[in-house]
Amino acid sequence: MELVTHLMTPSAFALALSVAFIAGVVKGMVGFAMPMILISGLSSVISPELALAGLILPTVITNGMQALRQGPRAAWESLLKFRGYLGTLLVVLVLSAQLVRVIPVEAMLLIIGVPIVIFAATQLAGMPLRIASPSTRTTEIGIGAFAGFIGGLSGVWGPPTVAYLTALDTPKRDHIRVQGVIYGLGAIVLLFAHIGSGVVRVETLPFSIAIVPPAIIGMWLGLKVNDRIDQAAFRKATLFVLMIAGLNLIRRGLMG
Repeated sequence: MELVTHLMTPSAFALALSVAFIAGVVKGMVGFAMPMILISGLSSVISPELALAGLILPTVITNGMQALRQGPRAAWESLLKFRGYLGTLLVVLVLSAQLVRVIPVEAMLLIIGVPIVIFAATQLAGMPLRIASPSTRTTEIGIGAFAGFIGGLSGVWGPPTVAYLTALDTPKRDHIRVQGVIYGLGAIVLLFAHIGSGVVRVETLPFSIAIVPPAIIGMWLGLKVNDRIDQAAFRKATLFVLMIAGLNLIRRGLMG
């Protein structure tokens, strides 16, 4: 506890635990959105840099659980199928992660918020992209590069990934597993990239460790809810929440 409270107030830490739990619940229900909810919620009470450091371990662990839910073989097949997208994402993610300390906080908030709002708005408006499956190499690399750039700066590469998989009309079960594979490997790379950038260090690591348990508990509960309640309705509710969170980040970025 003392290793964390020197970074933030006890009330901020309590909120962080709650946000991690909620992020886990949503991820369990729809397969994504944990980093977006964490960065949005945590950035309201702590610095975006500390929020970024905090979200990395919960993201690595929960995505590993998600990717391996149908077993290692299924995860490996998903990896091979989307290797072009994933490879591009990882390379660009490492490069853009080094810009975290260069880009102003306000710009970082806008970079996070704008893609969240665009993604949520297009999905809620019923205007998903349509891409022929399999996609062309140019499309795969282009979307992967964009996702990696956003991911390196903010820890959030979900929106372009979800939009890409949705545009390919990926079956639901495969959709969720592929997300776990892509996000999980990306999160591992992000962890090492931000060890290099200085965002993840001895002082911030205890905070990231501390919010892992509520994230796992939340994800377990979300999976249970997903088995019992219509997922489409919960996904729509999630998009509304993400829209509000993204607009809040944009507001903070514009107001400084």
